[in-house]
Amino acid sequence: MATRSAILGVDRSLSGKAWQWRGGNMQIEGDIDALGNDIATQLLLSRGVAREDLDRHRQPSLREFLPDPSQFQDMDRAAERIADAVLSQETITVYGDYDVDGATSAALLIRLLRMLGHDARHYIPDRLLEGYGPSGEALLMLGEDGSSLIITVDCGAMAHEALGMAHDAGIDVIVVDHHKCSPDLPRTYALVNPNRLDENDLAAGHGHLAAVGVAFILAVAVVRTLRERDYFAGRKEPSLMALLDLVALGTVADVAAIHGLNRAFVAQGLKVMGKRANTGMAALIDASRLKAAPKCSDLGFALGPRINAGGRVGEATLGVRLLTTEDAEEACAIAAQLSQLNEERRAIEAAVQEEAEAQLAAQHNRSVVCVAGSGWHPGVIGIVAGRIKEKTGKPSLVIALDAQTGQGKGSGRSITGVDLGAAIINAREAGMLVAGGGHAMAAGLTVESDRVDEFAEWLDENLARAVARASAEQVMLLDLSVAPGGLTPELVETLDSAGPYGVGWPGPRVAVGPVHVVKADVVGNDHLRIIAAGQDGRSFKAIAFRAAQSTMGQSILHGARGRRLWLAGRVKLDDWGARPAAELHLEDAAWAD
Repeated sequence: MATRSAILGVDRSLSGKAWQWRGGNMQIEGDIDALGNDIATQLLLSRGVAREDLDRHRQPSLREFLPDPSQFQDMDRAAERIADAVLSQETITVYGDYDVDGATSAALLIRLLRMLGHDARHYIPDRLLEGYGPSGEALLMLGEDGSSLIITVDCGAMAHEALGMAHDAGIDVIVVDHHKCSPDLPRTYALVNPNRLDENDLAAGHGHLAAVGVAFILAVAVVRTLRERDYFAGRKEPSLMALLDLVALGTVADVAAIHGLNRAFVAQGLKVMGKRANTGMAALIDASRLKAAPKCSDLGFALGPRINAGGRVGEATLGVRLLTTEDAEEACAIAAQLSQLNEERRAIEAAVQEEAEAQLAAQHNRSVVCVAGSGWHPGVIGIVAGRIKEKTGKPSLVIALDAQTGQGKGSGRSITGVDLGAAIINAREAGMLVAGGGHAMAAGLTVESDRVDEFAEWLDENLARAVARASAEQVMLLDLSVAPGGLTPELVETLDSAGPYGVGWPGPRVAVGPVHVVKADVVGNDHLRIIAAGQDGRSFKAIAFRAAQSTMGQSILHGARGRRLWLAGRVKLDDWGARPAAELHLEDAAWAD
């Protein structure tokens, strides 16, 4: 495959990357307003939209993207069983996971059943005491407590033993999941999952959905089934659109790919969220101190972490309770508690990160970073692994050692081009690990404490070539370049028109320059703040988060005097002052002379 030439003369930036266009050449020198539609069109095309399909993607709607639920294996069977339970007023328990996707999926089904005149129970396992997924003991306990139907959400696809125990006890369990399945499915009443290996091509094309997205499609199927049974004769049919705020939150927070149906879910869900009809969601927004209706980025950086905090360092049921309550006072109290837990999570995370980073100097020759510490909280190690990956540019694993069990729980994050999940599975099969698995970019594991060093050496040896190759091929993909005068609120609005953005639908990256640095300093927790000005006499603000100690940050702080730069990153709206202004969230920089 031919290598694309570098743009703007940048074949090696301050972070070691070549700059290339994502799509066509978009060097903007004219009026942004006049070019707005052309820019939005180019953004859609460069993200894989066919020209004849542009109109459908400009304003993504459920009408255009929602599939027929019957396309999915077991969907109709699951919907019929839930409809039976509603009609006969059986006791239903929704069994969720402790993260945002699990909480929103459980809340969605509970709110759906409430709309249908049925009160369902919920059960969320404790991360530390019970671990991930349904346990046989918990399922049997729920059955003994009267639940004749249990619906697991965001878990269960691989819970063969637990679901087998429930099956043998005569408990009907419906699994609603999106995680990878094995060829042999667990014994259960129905398993709805677009990632089943026996799924048809139409349904498998929705394998990027978060569990909450699958749960929404099930909700559509349930309502349709009840409609066919004349359940709504004389009663109001529920509006499922009201549930889309939950779908948007779970989809973004679970880092699901924002393309196709997920773009419609998020775009429409943000509109619902802005109406603040969900009492708990409104309290969560207020607790997050958002000044305006949430944007897509707010779901991942403000709302999602608060829901996650309950499962990581607090009470796992708080998220579901918040998102299902109709009591404003209760919602306010839970949201405040989650915010407090999120602050505690940040403090715990910072302490673990400081100790983990202290080990980095001894690992500078390794291709894969692997750090371990006794007493580290398992609820934050995945976040810390991601931070270390961003700082080092290498696949990174963080392992929390437990002196009582003699084992370590680890979480890893990888870089593009290095399949960490496959390596962990291979390590498990080679006898290095007690357990382990994952996907290309993230993985989890359990290892005997006295084998951590051996495992780290094995991993480094087996991934060294892949890491070297991936590092050599690193590029910074840009969507357009502008002079400083083109960095305006109008540009932000134009770029936002092709959103929402996320994994699989990357936010536009803009190069600005050439500029000279007027001022550069360090603020907060290692953030680099810049004021830059161009030859057109216009200046703007830029900030690079957690980058002051990076090669790029140090070069700008100490080597930019008298030199011109290109700056690249995401354009955001700064509306804190009297007049809104565009600022650059800096990701990379390169010398312009």
